[in-house]
Amino acid sequence: MSTPKAIGVIELSSIGVGYQIEDEMLKAARVELLIARTICSGKYIIILGGSVSDVETAIRTGITAGGEAVIDHLVIPNVHPAIFPALGQSVALGADETGALGIVETFSGTSIIAAADAAAKAARVTLFRIHVAMALGGKGFCLMTGTVADVRAGVTVAADEARRRGLLVSEVVIPRPSRELFSDYL
Repeated sequence: MSTPKAIGVIELSSIGVGYQIEDEMLKAARVELLIARTICSGKYIIILGGSVSDVETAIRTGITAGGEAVIDHLVIPNVHPAIFPALGQSVALGADETGALGIVETFSGTSIIAAADAAAKAARVTLFRIHVAMALGGKGFCLMTGTVADVRAGVTVAADEARRRGLLVSEVVIPRPSRELFSDYL
């Protein structure tokens, strides 16, 4: 499948229901399964990509089938293409591509995807990691780099998105980070 135009996320309180609706969602629309797994505090998350209409159909199916097990959900049409490699943790930075470091942390995996998309669309930043709820007590965080001004702008917009959802934990900008903070990505 080519780079998806939309991304959809559904976060559930039940692992069993998660598997059940994952199957129903995949049968309901032509979508690409990006992530489907258990996450901290006994939850299950499903992240799909595809055309806007297919992702909307799949998420609607999941919401209907998931009932009270649905904690949060999201569809982002015209998602920024930087979301996919950062989500897949496949971004490698060149030594000359590191600048200021921005970190946004949220209380849920779903909200960090919305925050990261907002940052990528609003500022000239390089998203290099989106960590969704695994080994974090269900929280999420994203990392971005660029000029100090761009990182501040990206972090501000991302934090505003998370705050609007009532799920912001922290927003941090480190203007001159040590090289070791980027060592896993160089």
